[in-house]
Amino acid sequence: MTRSDTGVPGGQQPNPRLARRALHGATGDSPEVFVTNFHRNYTGVSATTSAVFSRQQLRHSVRLVGRPLPLASPPITLREACQLSRTAPRGRPFAIWHVRRNLEMTAALFARDVLRLPIKIVFTSAAQRRHSAIPWMLISRMDAVVATTKRAASFVPHVAALVPHRVDTERFTPPADRNQEWAASGLPGRYGIGVAGRIRPEKGTDLFVDAMLQLLPQRPEFTAVVIGCSKSRDAKFEERLRAKIRSAHLETRFVFLGQMAADDMPQMMRRLSILVAPARYEGYGMTPLEAMASGAVVVASDTGAYREMVEPGGTGRVVPVEDVGAMVAALADLTADPARLADMGAAARQRAVDHFSLDQEASGIASVYEQLWSGRRF
Repeated sequence: MTRSDTGVPGGQQPNPRLARRALHGATGDSPEVFVTNFHRNYTGVSATTSAVFSRQQLRHSVRLVGRPLPLASPPITLREACQLSRTAPRGRPFAIWHVRRNLEMTAALFARDVLRLPIKIVFTSAAQRRHSAIPWMLISRMDAVVATTKRAASFVPHVAALVPHRVDTERFTPPADRNQEWAASGLPGRYGIGVAGRIRPEKGTDLFVDAMLQLLPQRPEFTAVVIGCSKSRDAKFEERLRAKIRSAHLETRFVFLGQMAADDMPQMMRRLSILVAPARYEGYGMTPLEAMASGAVVVASDTGAYREMVEPGGTGRVVPVEDVGAMVAALADLTADPARLADMGAAARQRAVDHFSLDQEASGIASVYEQLWSGRRF
C-alpha cells in the first residue's frame, strides 16, 4: 500500500482550514501529544499509526506531525510542532512526542535536547532483531519505549510497556454474505485466497505463488489474489513470478491488483476467504489481524506476532518459515470444505474482537503517557 500523489492514501485532500484549527486548537492550549509520520509512503507503520491516532484523539489533545494519514486530523509541520511545544500543555508538565522511525527519533531529540523544549519522547519498537548502531543509539535516548512483543522488548532499553498492535474491529468487519461480496468484485472463481504487502522476497510473495501453483489445480473454485506492488529494485523479482505463473498456464487463476488505497482495504478483506502471510521476516504484521476482523481465515509463517494472533485449528494455521509444503498442506485442508472455512472465519472475527481490539492498544499507550506525566522514569 502506498500513498497517492497527494501524499494521502486514497487521494484524500488535506483541508487547510482544519489544519489551522489543529495547529491552534479549539481553546488555544498547546497539544498534549504529538504523533509523527515522516515516511512518504503509506507503510505498515503508517497504518498502525493512523489507526491508533483515531482512538488517541478521543482521549488527548493530539496533533499529527509530518505527512497525512487517512484516519487522522490534518497534519502540521515539524516547525509548527516545535512552536507549539515551547509551552507545556495545560495541566501537564510537558508534551509527549510519539515517534516510530529513525528520522522521527532524530527530529524529536533535536527538539528536546538542542531546542530544549519541554517534551518527553516515546518510541514504539516492533523489530524482532538486534538493532544496528545508529538506531540503538537513538532508542537509548528515548524517555520510554513501547514494545509490541516480548521478543521486540528484549532488543531495546527503557521499555515502559508491552502493547501489541491491535485492529479496528469497527472498520474491518465481516460481510453480510461473503459469496455475494466476492461475486460483486468481478474477480474469477468463487473464493479468494490473498496475500497483501509489498512484492519482494522478505514478504515471501514467491512462497505464496509457489504454494498456489500447487494448490489451484486441485481447487478450481479458488483464485489467488496478490495485493501490493513492487518497487523498482524488485521489478525483476515480480516478473519472474509472473513468468512462473505463465509457464504453469495458470495466469487466469492469479489476479495482481497492484497498490490499493487504505480506504479500499476493508472491502477487499471482506471478499477474501483466506489471507496468507508468508513473510520470511516480519517485525509484527497487521494484515492477519485485518483479515481476522473481517471474518477471513489466516495461514501465516512463524514470524512476527503471527503465532500470538492465530489460533491453530480454530482460526487458521501457522507454518514454518519458507516451508511451502506445509503451506500447501494447510491450504489444502482449509479449502477442502468451504462451509467449515466459513465457520473458522466467524471464529477468527470473534478472536479479533475479544483479544485484538484497537481500544486496548490505545489504552496501553495512554497508560505509558500517564506514567511519564506522573514523573516515572524508565
